Amino acid sequence: MPHDIDLDHEHEQSAEAESQAIARLIWEQDTIELRTVGIDIGSSTSHLLFARVTLQRLAENLSSRFVVVAREVLWRSPIMLTPFLPDGTIDAHELEHFIHHAYHDAGLRRSDIDSGAVILTGEAIKRKNARAIDEIFAAESGKFVCATAGHKLESILAAHGSGASALSRRRNECGLHVDVGGGTTKLALIDRGEIISVAAFAVGGRLLAQDGQGAWTRIDESAQLVAQELGIAATPEHFADETVRRAIAERLAQIVVDQICGGVQDELGHALELTEALARTVPPAFITFSGGVSEYIFERETRSHGDIAMLLAQAIIKQLKARVAIPVIEPLERIRATVIGASQFTVQVSGKTIYVPDMGVLPVHNVPVVHLGLDLSESLDIDHIVATFKAHADILNLSFDDRLALAFSWDGEPEYSRLRAMAEAIMRFAAPEGKRDEILFLMIDGDVAASLGRILHDELHLDGKIVSIDGIKLRELDFVDVGELLNPPGVVPVVIKSLLFS
Repeated sequence: MPHDIDLDHEHEQSAEAESQAIARLIWEQDTIELRTVGIDIGSSTSHLLFARVTLQRLAENLSSRFVVVAREVLWRSPIMLTPFLPDGTIDAHELEHFIHHAYHDAGLRRSDIDSGAVILTGEAIKRKNARAIDEIFAAESGKFVCATAGHKLESILAAHGSGASALSRRRNECGLHVDVGGGTTKLALIDRGEIISVAAFAVGGRLLAQDGQGAWTRIDESAQLVAQELGIAATPEHFADETVRRAIAERLAQIVVDQICGGVQDELGHALELTEALARTVPPAFITFSGGVSEYIFERETRSHGDIAMLLAQAIIKQLKARVAIPVIEPLERIRATVIGASQFTVQVSGKTIYVPDMGVLPVHNVPVVHLGLDLSESLDIDHIVATFKAHADILNLSFDDRLALAFSWDGEPEYSRLRAMAEAIMRFAAPEGKRDEILFLMIDGDVAASLGRILHDELHLDGKIVSIDGIKLRELDFVDVGELLNPPGVVPVVIKSLLFS
């Protein structure tokens, strides 16, 4: 056991050294080039791509952000059916073998990659699977973002990664993005580039699938419910009949198009919902599709892969033509939408009015950011702030007691009453019972970090470690590494790893 501890310690030192080296590289340059990898491991398929990203400093100030000025895909892997063992766990050995061959076929070594993002969705996010997958990427932990995407976050990743968000911004219109995967369909309503609502339901192209011997033995719960409604026995023998499979696909397609149209769901449609319904505050002017089923919708794939994806796509097309008047537009990416999110490194430094009472908690890596995104220039509504933090954390599959960084911009005067209200909102969200086991990070675009930290500790008596840093600008889907205090000048470096989309 002591040997294992030594190895862990050496691994942490190596990851910290790599992170510092990347930070120094970015700090010293105005234009940098990174090789990145994006890896998507899901319930149905897994794939990855390598890209070269060129970033340029926005301004001369060393704490400014970099922006992407060029991005070139270097190599795309084949689409692999995610390997599962008989007990339902992912076959980590086969997955690692696939990734190793991808590096080899791309002519790259792991040491050639500067940053990356591993996105786990569906079955892959379950604890027993996530642990095995984490071990595959343990050596890159200092420079990789590893995000577990629940239904809402996966909706957001698909909308960004497919290019649907950028398309909505360019057209200055509202669009509805529909990602039809192997087990679920995700919706994102995007108004002029901003995602305003998401939803998900259990319809996908691999709800029925063949095993290695060609028998239709994969029968997910959604397929069983549809079969029950149609009076079909949910057995491999019945599903061997293409007519039966087509009937299942047509009923599933009806549910998809019902969701697209926004009408009242029938009983089965409600039963398959995985989130609350999409909030349709703006009518969409166009529709985009991504996910494995979209390959058939846009006729990019013509072969069957032992599932009902092709039949489902055909049924969706037929019903769209009959029921939907707005245009369907092919996005930039389809089946690889979520894997586009390679990690983009930037560096900022804190202001000098920070609050870090225990320097021993630093450095830390890969802290997910929950961005408030509210205007705090006027009076503060504590209930609204708490509800917004909860909603944004929920999208990221985070709860109040996870390690996280609460980010917000502070506008207006730093009056005590306003600071106290903000501190109470933070306390109600992050420590509702007054105690936290995980460190709480506050990342503030403004000069109130020290004041908020002291109010939380000294007046509201937060029982737990806190790091409050100002002068930091963050956004949705950021992760942060926080370095040790630099003394002088009394600031801390923050490496920001942003999920990067087309």
